[in-house]
Amino acid sequence: MAQKRNQLRMYPVPRGAVLQEDYCLRVRPVGTQDWQELKTYRVKVDMHDVRCASMACFDFEGSVEVEITFPKFYTVYRVDIRPLSLGIRARAEAKRITFTLDRPANLSVEVNKDRFHNLHLFAGALEEQPDKTGDDVLVVPGSMERPGFLGDGINEQLEAMPEGRTLYVEPGIYYIGECVWHLPSHTHIYLEPGAILIGGLALEHGEGLRIDGRGILYLADFARFSSINGIRLNHSRDILLEGLIFINPPHYTVSLGDCEDVTIRNIKSFSCEGWSDGVDMMSSRRVLVEDCFLRTSDDCVAIYGSRWDNYGGSREITVRRTALWADVAHPMMIGTHGDHAHEGDVIEEILFEDIDVLEHHEFQPGYLGVMAINAGDKNLVRNVTYRRIRIEPFEHGKVLDFQVKWNRDYNPAPGRGIRDILVEKVNVMSGDGEEPSVIAGYSEEFYVHGIEIRDFYRDGRKAESLEEARIVVGEYVGDVRMV
Repeated sequence: MAQKRNQLRMYPVPRGAVLQEDYCLRVRPVGTQDWQELKTYRVKVDMHDVRCASMACFDFEGSVEVEITFPKFYTVYRVDIRPLSLGIRARAEAKRITFTLDRPANLSVEVNKDRFHNLHLFAGALEEQPDKTGDDVLVVPGSMERPGFLGDGINEQLEAMPEGRTLYVEPGIYYIGECVWHLPSHTHIYLEPGAILIGGLALEHGEGLRIDGRGILYLADFARFSSINGIRLNHSRDILLEGLIFINPPHYTVSLGDCEDVTIRNIKSFSCEGWSDGVDMMSSRRVLVEDCFLRTSDDCVAIYGSRWDNYGGSREITVRRTALWADVAHPMMIGTHGDHAHEGDVIEEILFEDIDVLEHHEFQPGYLGVMAINAGDKNLVRNVTYRRIRIEPFEHGKVLDFQVKWNRDYNPAPGRGIRDILVEKVNVMSGDGEEPSVIAGYSEEFYVHGIEIRDFYRDGRKAESLEEARIVVGEYVGDVRMV
């Protein structure tokens, strides 16, 4: 097999983009002499105490060298490049860091143990941009100097074109009219690298939508109670979201309600408000989330039953090869909301696999757990697998929290139960803020049954008992096995 040539692709930054200047960042293909400067965007993190971190992105093939220097205040005594499972090591001097990448990676570069003013570096694979010359393509010309506008007004032009049309958005900043753009079905929206949309996107009762590219949805200027999502999908099917970056949506990054056959791939997101979850799914089926990086100030991924005008259970959902960073609440949450007014819902056939957990930071007793199944609202949660979960030291919380509960903040009724859960190949790096994990039912009627924990490791050592795993089993629980 021929060796790939080292290539680097940088992307334009429009005038007016909100940048952060804590770092001077340069990149070059290995074997070349000339560095290329990379701009860094501002992203706000951690609703407990909102701070400004940095984010930068580029694409490459082969191998590249990254250099970081510090114009303001750093003298380097420690560098962590996370996820730690990638094994990337930096070469550090007093004011300079370098390291080499030979494969795509979504990274957090942390100097002197600072997780709140860190550099998020998204180094992707070279993408193939679509042809923008065909009759089925509508091009939105961009400007690097002044903003443009997008929104529902462009839909009439798209709907006059055949289904399968493409809207090609060139680099530039675009304000979305009335803040949320309601998209038409059977459309491919391509955001060229350097395209920044200010506002959210939505699809209602639609199908056949694809949104991809290396564009940014920027929502940092919207207040919390505007409740604007990055992308809201309701009562829709056959959706692909890929490659996008979301900066500070005040509500969810991606909201799915009564959706099916959805793929969410390689999205990156930051949030810093209450209820600013990552990917939340209500009453949805056949959903794949993969190769993502979600840093949120509420649950990173949440799977529910009925909520709002969405009715029914959720099933066949996979989340894999993804980094989860919960500055607040849970990295992985299942079960809070359901059809409490009737018989409840079934949430089933859920897989979390090959996950790096970079943070879990919560002090409210009812909201702890890296892996949380909190069955409420008459929900029955069953057939859930957690496999190859790598948990780095976190600020405060529990590794797992499997409870049938009645959370009066959200649940008019307790859940019906939790059944048949597999926790396999979990590696925990112990930290000072960890509380014991809990498995507990609610009553003799609403109980937990069938929990298998296999190959559970702490700090490289396999736990041979629930006590060594720091798992407490409460009342109304049966058939818990440690293998």
